[in-house]
Amino acid sequence: MTRDRSEGYVRGNDMAGDAPGGVAESAAARLAERLLGIRANREVIPADPNQSFRWHEHDYPSPLARWNYHPEYEVHLIRKGTGKFIVGDHIGTFEAGHVSLIGSGLPHDWVSDLEPGQLLEKRDAVIQFDGKWVRQCSAVMPEMSEVRLLLDESARGIQFLGPTAAEAAAAIEALGASDGLERLHHLLRLFSVLAGSPREDRRYLADEWFRPQLDGQGAAVVDIVLEYVFNNHAGTVTMAGAAALVGMAEPTFSKYFKRATGQNFSDLVRKLRLAHAKRLLETTDKPISTICHRVGFANLSNFNRHFLREAGVTPRAYRRDRATGAAPPA
Repeated sequence: MTRDRSEGYVRGNDMAGDAPGGVAESAAARLAERLLGIRANREVIPADPNQSFRWHEHDYPSPLARWNYHPEYEVHLIRKGTGKFIVGDHIGTFEAGHVSLIGSGLPHDWVSDLEPGQLLEKRDAVIQFDGKWVRQCSAVMPEMSEVRLLLDESARGIQFLGPTAAEAAAAIEALGASDGLERLHHLLRLFSVLAGSPREDRRYLADEWFRPQLDGQGAAVVDIVLEYVFNNHAGTVTMAGAAALVGMAEPTFSKYFKRATGQNFSDLVRKLRLAHAKRLLETTDKPISTICHRVGFANLSNFNRHFLREAGVTPRAYRRDRATGAAPPA
């Protein structure tokens, strides 16, 4: 994970070679900067009076790629690479072709698997738009009511799968290569694809009850803790370590983190470890016992129990089903 300190990110091996305590000091400095008024995680989408929505692309790492939230709706395409993503309280893995719709105010982040110094050029293509614009359009164009229903469902975040994802990705790319009325045409095509997608092509991400309470300070704390968890989830991750990074006592941190993210710290660590396990089951032939320890579980029985509860099947069945193309349990 490569981040630039000026934007809340740490580049290359800035942390890797630090003496003990360097990670905590660096994180504490970034937190102090944010609390003094730098609210990098509350993304401000620039308005353009000549455009009814924004299309842009960016590399990874990039100051734009971080744990953030904004009032605008977002359609997000990952063009290349693999990694982990978090939307609300949902943690999963992604690969090229990942398409998602993120609701207004829903925190999100995509973290690519990178080698030191690696850069993924134009990893992301992103469309952002104000929900008020859709509501105004639907007031004079009743056909747009389908889009309003889609936006209501996007409060949890929606990942699109199968043919829908492929067709949506094509529309996103065509949109970026056009302008004027042709650009608007491709946006309406994208809305039609997403709104008309079958249920089997949709995966709802955050839990229905998820209602994050993020202000500038909350976003800063969550960003620092996520960096710690993402970088260490296969090894030792403790609440004490996370609390120390943000200068809180454990009981205070526990309550704060639950209020900010909608889940317990231990739940987030477990979900991330299981998401990593799913990726290894899908992409390698490593023994399940090896995967269990590689993702940070102490024993196989504990790993199997948590995996079954989270995925609805055992690790062995999950690997078999993915190899045969069977759909995972809903």
